[in-house]
Amino acid sequence: MGPADHAHSPHHHGPAGDAVPVTGTTLTVLLILLVLPAVTAAYLLAVRRVRRRNPALGWSGLRSASFLGGAALLAAALLPPLGPAAHTDFRGHMAQHMLIGMYAPLLLVLAAPVTLLLRALPPSHARRVTTLLHGRPVRRVTHPAVALALSTGTLGLLYFTPLYDAAMGHPAGHGLMNAHFLASGCLFAHAVAGPDPAPGRPGVKARLVYLGIAIAAHALIAQAMYGGFFVHIHAPVDQVRQGAEIMYYGGDIAELLLAAALVSTWRPERRGARPRALPAASGSGGVPVR
Repeated sequence: MGPADHAHSPHHHGPAGDAVPVTGTTLTVLLILLVLPAVTAAYLLAVRRVRRRNPALGWSGLRSASFLGGAALLAAALLPPLGPAAHTDFRGHMAQHMLIGMYAPLLLVLAAPVTLLLRALPPSHARRVTTLLHGRPVRRVTHPAVALALSTGTLGLLYFTPLYDAAMGHPAGHGLMNAHFLASGCLFAHAVAGPDPAPGRPGVKARLVYLGIAIAAHALIAQAMYGGFFVHIHAPVDQVRQGAEIMYYGGDIAELLLAAALVSTWRPERRGARPRALPAASGSGGVPVR
């Protein structure tokens, strides 16, 4: 085994062995209670504006429900009882990781927030956003290969080096780790199966390959964690193994859902079919939106 053999979990203690003050957890809860409702309200207000601007086009209720579901999963992951448990129990951390980094991002991405923003903004502002989306930096960071490296690729760095213990040793580090899980999870879900505009995104077959690589890498990391190979996690062995099982099976389910979302967008091209002109957007400054 490796450092996972330790029968204690020091990442929730301060330098002198004292528990992390409750004030850090309380502040986190307050921020969540303020930020999540604000973001959800902004999404719903944008939906209302889009429906008023173009009642015929409207906005899918399923997309709104998807966003609400994603916000609910984030709340469940960050608020008690799971939120505090993630600081002291590796199984709680891994369950939180699955919700924040895989399940919530899929629902949030399927809610098409960028398309909603383009339709809700005035045409001049929508054109600026579109210009930004077509810029080289955004095109590169939203490529599936980059998204894969930032999401799945960083897991080995986190769990096979002292980085995990260092992050868990301070509330700010834990918060940054969760922010990375959420951002990289949303980025990968968008790059693979997002309904929002993604200039330069490869075809469905190529994205299936990247998703397959992610599935294999996830499984290898979970198996190495279960066996204690290269693991650098100061937690009881049974917690590490059960956390690895959560990662293995929970990751498989999330990635199958992502694959289903990707396959649902597959539209095989007909041989000899003439290319069709891009549809004009409604209320987005002439930007094609889906």
